[in-house]
Amino acid sequence: MTLGTAQPRIDAPDKVTGAARYPADLPDTGHLHAVVVFSDQPHARMIAMDLTAARDVPGVIEIFTAADVPVNEYGLTMADQPVMVGVEHTGRSAVPADVSRWEADHIALVVAETLDAAHAAAEAIDVTWEQLPIVTGIEDAMADGAPLIHPEKGSNAYLHYKIRKGDLSVGWDEADVVVEATYTVPHQEHAYLQPEAGLAYVDDEGRVTVEIAGQWTHEDQMQIAHALDLADEQVRIIYPAIGGAFGGREDMSLQIVLGLAALRLHERGEIRPIRSRWSREESIVGHHKRHRGRIWARWGAKSDGTLVAIEADGYLDAGAYNYTTNKVLGNMHLTMAGPYRCDNVRLDSYGVYTTTVPGGAFRGFGAPQGAFAAESQMNKLAEALDMDPVELRRINLLEEGDPGPTHTPLPAGVSIRGVVDACAERAGWGEPAPDTGPVTPYRTLPGDTSTTRRGRGFACGLKNIGFSFAFPERSEARIELRGQSATLFIAGADVGQGSHTVFRQIAADALGLQPDDVQMVTSDTASSGDSGSASASRLTFMQGNAILGAAEEAQKRWLEGDRPAVGEFRFEPPATELLDPEGGPSTPNFAYGYVAQAVDVSVDVETGVIRVDRVVSCTDVGRAFNPQLIEAQTEGAVVQAHGYAVTEHLQVTDGRIVNPRLSQYLIPGIGDTPRRIETVIFEHPDPLGPHGARGMAEMPYIPYAPAVTAALFQATGVWFHDLPLTPGRVVFELQSG
Repeated sequence: MTLGTAQPRIDAPDKVTGAARYPADLPDTGHLHAVVVFSDQPHARMIAMDLTAARDVPGVIEIFTAADVPVNEYGLTMADQPVMVGVEHTGRSAVPADVSRWEADHIALVVAETLDAAHAAAEAIDVTWEQLPIVTGIEDAMADGAPLIHPEKGSNAYLHYKIRKGDLSVGWDEADVVVEATYTVPHQEHAYLQPEAGLAYVDDEGRVTVEIAGQWTHEDQMQIAHALDLADEQVRIIYPAIGGAFGGREDMSLQIVLGLAALRLHERGEIRPIRSRWSREESIVGHHKRHRGRIWARWGAKSDGTLVAIEADGYLDAGAYNYTTNKVLGNMHLTMAGPYRCDNVRLDSYGVYTTTVPGGAFRGFGAPQGAFAAESQMNKLAEALDMDPVELRRINLLEEGDPGPTHTPLPAGVSIRGVVDACAERAGWGEPAPDTGPVTPYRTLPGDTSTTRRGRGFACGLKNIGFSFAFPERSEARIELRGQSATLFIAGADVGQGSHTVFRQIAADALGLQPDDVQMVTSDTASSGDSGSASASRLTFMQGNAILGAAEEAQKRWLEGDRPAVGEFRFEPPATELLDPEGGPSTPNFAYGYVAQAVDVSVDVETGVIRVDRVVSCTDVGRAFNPQLIEAQTEGAVVQAHGYAVTEHLQVTDGRIVNPRLSQYLIPGIGDTPRRIETVIFEHPDPLGPHGARGMAEMPYIPYAPAVTAALFQATGVWFHDLPLTPGRVVFELQSG
């Protein structure tokens, strides 16, 4: 009834009027203030911590340290990080807790009557450190004799994935053209609208309760429970309105330390809630980033364009802790060969510890890094073969049933050929880039047509939908049906992408109701089962299937006479497999998304200033439940990818972020974004998706950077291998090239 229509977002009125309550808005009065104290040490061993002066600050309630944490370890996929670094740590921990490996490691949480008192006490904490060697990047970490950041791992290169397919010697013998290059990809800051903030207390049921912005309520619950040595049901997570995420809220920030403070103070009879919120600078310093990395690639093709050999070595800088590096690296590993058939493949990928900001989840989750190398190689082959880059792709694109680099066929529903064709058709591929006027490097000076060059670029890609690599993927939903109305209980987070609007559409359609007749109870572990994370482009796919199952069960029970009729359903997709350790056959994913982009670029060759004139972005969404939201996600992904490719340059020196302010770290403003973004909605049903739908929110991000560099090559004759494409870098490469 409503699927396929542009239903208005259910959260829009409150967000527009200011009625929406974000974590930093809670509560208005009657709370205590908490300040997290960072170590400010990229690599050092704590020798002593003196809290005497800090405790003497008037208004201080308590200062919590590592000694207060029952299980002083955490990590989303690998418990390699202490909750707090400290000399005294009586709790259990598998990781040495007296070493700071990152400038934002936590060493204390100060709770006070006022924010000023909390800050004063934080400043008064006296810590003695023994300095340890700084390991600034991948090269330093892998050098002979490099100090080990995590000695228990035995190597800084603690992850290594392989793919071995066919015989490369045969491939190189068959190759008429070979292209080889090394690509570097940068950190990227999530820059979500609201920095980290949270409120913690013990609720009426005795549960440690944390109200915070996150991406996976039940995972937050489990990590807090683990660190506090509590049963999961003794912890409650509630998500108020969420001011963006993009992967940046998958890992812990304030969750555990606020839960710890609430528990310990409640044991002393203190029932006031505890609030903490980070400044923008604390946020930029204190949470993970997109992984920076390096990929060396060598590809070979016959004169007719057929790919015959692909080999690559990829490295991601994990930073101080794993976070989700093991998963992100797996995605990059799979995408370094692109969406192409090739009989002879060797891929090696490494995750490397350094004493810098951790790398973690960020929109695209490893695929942008892999695609930058793969699609750049494809465009280079097209130039070397004097072949149209779209036609070269058509020769090599994976088809239904073709084995991918892991020897096994991709899941059913392979649509990359249709996506590429639809994108090329909309873009008018084959025509020259239109004259859009000169680039104006400075607003106070006119543009110069004599220094403006134009080009068109193309790239495509694929990415998993849902969790991979043998993770037990699942999603739960519950519906209470009351005839002409219903209530939907789900934990799946709406981080700004409009997921709750789509969930209500799916439920209303399944129950034969209007969307306004479906009430929603969302993002509270006390009322909903585990929906999984708002990540991996999975929520519409996974939660949608769970909602359909719950609706069917509720209707069945209604016919049996239940009033209200309650339907509960847990959706589990086909199981996936870990990558084979020797690079042999595996089935790492159960579904994929596909995307292609054509980009028109103008560049001023004297100043290096780039202007993107037009982006045509085509994504297979399976079925478009809400076309307006798909357009919004496409435009948001393209703008964010533009920042990654062109404007955003996070600078890390000796393990420290040196530009942790938005005045120094330039996310795209309205004048920087592409002039025109056209969304092409392609619908090829996924056999497993709800009504055929696929996840899509990450896809338009993936091919943007290599499409831009391909356009720059057409404009200037120079290939760009390093991101971001800041004016200084562009001018340097043009003068060097």
